[in-house]
Amino acid sequence: MLPVFLKTLIGSFFDLLPIAVVIGFFQFVVLEQPIPNLMEILIGSLFVLIGLTLFVQGLEMGLFPLGESLAFAFARKGSLLWLLLFAFALGFGTTVAEPALIAVANEAAKVAAEGLVIGATDQARAEYALGLRLTVALSVGFAIVIGVLRIVRGWPVQYLIIGGYLGVIVMTFFAPAEIIGIAYDSGGVTTSTMTVPLVTALGVGLASSIRGRNPMVDGFGLIAFASLTPMIFVMAYGMIG
Repeated sequence: MLPVFLKTLIGSFFDLLPIAVVIGFFQFVVLEQPIPNLMEILIGSLFVLIGLTLFVQGLEMGLFPLGESLAFAFARKGSLLWLLLFAFALGFGTTVAEPALIAVANEAAKVAAEGLVIGATDQARAEYALGLRLTVALSVGFAIVIGVLRIVRGWPVQYLIIGGYLGVIVMTFFAPAEIIGIAYDSGGVTTSTMTVPLVTALGVGLASSIRGRNPMVDGFGLIAFASLTPMIFVMAYGMIG
C-alpha cells in the first residue's frame, strides 16, 4: 500500500510542478516581487499535494471499481428501466450538491438581483439559485440517461453531440442575454470530482458488459453530454422564467 501511495504522490508532485514553475516565473522574473505569506503558501501547497494524492488513490481504489461493478450488475439484471433510473439519479445527485455549481448559482443570483432581474431579497436570491441548481442537475441526469441509451443502442456519439451543439447555437439567438453566459458556464461546473469518475466508470463498465460494444469507442462520451445539456436547459430556464 505504501509503495503505491508514494508512487501516486510523486506523480501528483510532477503534475503540480508546472503550475509552481509558472507562478514562480511571473512572480520573480516578470513582477520582480517576493511571494507574500510564503510559509502559508508552502503549507497550503503541501496540503494540496497530499489531498490530490489521496483523491487519485481513492478513485482507483473505490469509485472506478464501484462504477464498473454497478454497470455489470445492471447489465446482468437486464432491466433497462432500472439502469436508466440509476443513470438519472447518479447524474442528478452528484450535480445538485456540486460546490462549484452552488458557488456559480449563488453568484448568478446576486448579479441578477443587482441587475433588477429578480427581487433584491434573500428569498428571491435563494429561490433563483435553487432553481438554477435544480435545472442544471436535471439536465445532467437527462444527459447520463441519453448517454446510457447511446451505449445500449449503439448510437454514434458524433451525431448526438453535433445535434446538441447546433441546438445550443440556435437557442443562443433566442435566450435572454443575461442567461447566456451563465448557461455556458454551467456546462463546465457540472463535471465535478464525483460525477466524472463515477460516470466514466459506468460508461466503460456498461460498454464492457454488452456484447458487441467496444469500451474504448462506446464507453466514453457521457461527460460530453453532461457538459452539453446544461447549456440547453439553463437557456430554456431563462426563456421560460
